[in-house]
Amino acid sequence: MDKNKFTDKIKEGISVNEIEGFARKHTTEAFSAIALIIAAISSSFDFFTGPRFSILFLAIGTLIAIIFPLQTEKGLKQFYTFTFKQEKMTEVIFGIVKIVVALFIPFLSFAFLGLLGGSSYHYFIRHGQIVKANEPKSARKVAAEDEHD
Repeated sequence: MDKNKFTDKIKEGISVNEIEGFARKHTTEAFSAIALIIAAISSSFDFFTGPRFSILFLAIGTLIAIIFPLQTEKGLKQFYTFTFKQEKMTEVIFGIVKIVVALFIPFLSFAFLGLLGGSSYHYFIRHGQIVKANEPKSARKVAAEDEHD
């Protein structure tokens, strides 16, 4: 039944009210997605800076987050906590600033994206190591034997 609702929704389309409701509920995510698209276009077509700076700053942001995971996580939490405590209008202003930065200085958007990606990478690597360390020795032995078959 849910699958039919989904396909019916695709056939009907999305109303303007539904888009507005989504944007109100997910303001930060919507502006971040728009800013990332604009940064990619601006960087790809060499509007102000080329893709080389964007790739470089993405890598630098990722490396910083991997090398300094606790500091990066603390900084990101503070940033997003501050952002979500603001009124809706202030969130919109932050979103507009994000879009302007993405247009004129896209490598900063990619550096921030690198910080988020590196932080996530570090989190999932540690999570995998903890899961592996906590699994029973018999399960590890069976998995190792399966790899050699």
